[in-house]
Amino acid sequence: MSEAISPAAALEQTRNTETGTTRKMTLNMGPQHPSTHGVLRVVLELDGETVVRAQPEIGFLHTGIEKQCESLTYQQVVPLTDRVDYLANLSNNLCYCLAVEKLLSIEAPPKAVWTRVLLTELTRINSHLVWLGTHALDLGAMSMFFYATREREEVLKIFEMFSGQRLMTSYFRIGGLALDHPRGGMEAVQKFLEVFPAKIDEYETLLDNNPIWKNRTIGVGVVPVETMLAMGLTGPMIRAAGIPWDTRKDEPYSGYQNFEFDVPVRTENDVYARYRVRMEEMRQSVRIMQQALEGMPEGPHQADAPKVVLPQREKMKTQMEALIYHFKIVTEGVRVPAGEVYQVIESPRGELGYYVVSDGTSKPFRVHMRTPSFGNIQGLGLMCEGGLIADTIASMGSMDFVLGDTDR
Repeated sequence: MSEAISPAAALEQTRNTETGTTRKMTLNMGPQHPSTHGVLRVVLELDGETVVRAQPEIGFLHTGIEKQCESLTYQQVVPLTDRVDYLANLSNNLCYCLAVEKLLSIEAPPKAVWTRVLLTELTRINSHLVWLGTHALDLGAMSMFFYATREREEVLKIFEMFSGQRLMTSYFRIGGLALDHPRGGMEAVQKFLEVFPAKIDEYETLLDNNPIWKNRTIGVGVVPVETMLAMGLTGPMIRAAGIPWDTRKDEPYSGYQNFEFDVPVRTENDVYARYRVRMEEMRQSVRIMQQALEGMPEGPHQADAPKVVLPQREKMKTQMEALIYHFKIVTEGVRVPAGEVYQVIESPRGELGYYVVSDGTSKPFRVHMRTPSFGNIQGLGLMCEGGLIADTIASMGSMDFVLGDTDR
């Protein structure tokens, strides 16, 4: 980030050029502008309606989550991970749980592994639906918002069936899942998968060849690929620029090596290409989820690790040993062997990494999140410079950042 500009809005500056005097204006966009999708401030230096310079200012949503993790037990940290990227909470649950499981040298049972894949891909669809509806709304396609929200409501109902919560589910736990599959849960997922591909067709019919949509997105928001890589941009941003990097394929985790799917790639590297990549990603998520349903193993939903995983309530009521383990885990937490782990997964926004350090106690010494929104937002300035103010809205929407994912 460059040096901050004074927050005084509508500050006019003048400079002499060979052709005369050019009047410039410095304008605050945000931190309460609806198109910033959160409390983000972008300071725009304008020459007429052309953006000469764009500087994002973050920190307005900082919650101190990373520091809070140090005062909680490892299990108590899980609900905090829900609130980092609140549109991809299960992705954050998964990344954190995988990191702690590595420190504990335990593995979730097959049923939990496949369920994690199933619901993480459903989370990807949920996130992309929010992005699609709000991005289209920003560019004037109001109907698209209602259609995307319609399907997202069905996704949230499934989350509620599994966890009891629509948004902050905390369903993935260290060692497996919080609860076993609910009655009718798999049938609800199957019903959604049967109708959702036709909904994607409907979205594409509305937008793919829409002249207004194409005029607002094609050739807009281009950043050189080398610059994107140097800044740490990941996810659909770089896949729309021709780089087929997807952690699920290139560094498989949580059983993704058992699933067949393609990594959508485009080469145009503009707003329209990012739209096309995310639309195809939803189709691939449907493909992965269908495989997860068909191959779902039977068995327990939690690892056989009595000193780490809370015992089943039935055992706790009849076995003294289970009751003791339950009491000690809840009151004292689980002592995790000293060490450090960096775990990476592919969230809807890009590469998400959790760095967890243990000092041998029941509370983490350090938890750091390498979030994709923080990396991607670094490219916002270059993406907007040289375009119009209206193009800034399109470029920001194509990044699909979440400010809770940026400020921690």
